[in-house]
Amino acid sequence: MTTTTSRPLAIAAEGLRKAYGDKTVLDGIDLAVPTGTVFSLLGPNGAGKTTAVQILSTLVTADAGDLRVGGHDLAVDPQAVRAAIGVTGQFSAVDGLITGEENMLLVADLHHLSRREGRRTTAALLERFDLVAAAKKPAVTYSGGMRRRLDIAMTLVGDPRIIFLDEPTTGLDPRSRHTMWGIIRELVADGVTVFLTTQYLEEADELADRIAVLDDGRIAAQGSADELKRIVPGGHVRLRFADRSAYRSAAVALREVTADDEALTLRIPSDGSQRELRSLLDWLDSAGIEADQLTVHTPDLDDVFFVLTDGADKPAEAVR
Repeated sequence: MTTTTSRPLAIAAEGLRKAYGDKTVLDGIDLAVPTGTVFSLLGPNGAGKTTAVQILSTLVTADAGDLRVGGHDLAVDPQAVRAAIGVTGQFSAVDGLITGEENMLLVADLHHLSRREGRRTTAALLERFDLVAAAKKPAVTYSGGMRRRLDIAMTLVGDPRIIFLDEPTTGLDPRSRHTMWGIIRELVADGVTVFLTTQYLEEADELADRIAVLDDGRIAAQGSADELKRIVPGGHVRLRFADRSAYRSAAVALREVTADDEALTLRIPSDGSQRELRSLLDWLDSAGIEADQLTVHTPDLDDVFFVLTDGADKPAEAVR
């Protein structure tokens, strides 16, 4: 992923709080999303993901927090925020009784585009999302993937630079999901910022520059996918040897290894960091021991998700 530290923030939230009666949904969370990146908010059902999207997209008012989207204060100028963003919710906004083209033109009217500009924008987006052949057909006849593509095309009519995608691929088949991933990557390549919530951990791993795990209204951890994977126990380096004497020498010299005498492999606990790998390689080199194969194994986002959200003891230091 690209380095994001020097980019201005498209979305910034400090101390975001929201409660419904005695139920606290968001308990003072902080979020920072650099411009032109994908930020993914993960969490179990009911964790508050959709509420966060609704607040940051001005659909719901926060109880507290300093919130800025596109450089605008949500509390002071929500209209300016609305002009800068697009939102695709969990449930399609497509009207199935009219055609795809008519759905697009209706949104163009809502954005006060002229008739000529509305038709030009509609034609361009229908082509971009491979919907030209179906443009004159009622949207009710579209597949799930086509409806989702049309949904996002409608979101882009106003040329927003910040897009909220709330579980955009839920219910789609694998091919349609991969198509949607390609669309998201193209948007980001054009400089658009994407705030993504998803139930698919593979999706966040594939797309997100930065991920936050939301649990019980609080951020349990956040960082890049690789950073999050390193905070969960279970990472290791696996050394495989072709030479039995080299294997034995390494097994005797290295501490805290799990040895497999039959496969001539050693498993060494590691967080997979460059520093640890360099140290191990330097040691092998200085000892004159050559491993036939070295592989790094780190926990995946499934492991991270379950550790951070299952009520078990959380890692001592979550990535921030």
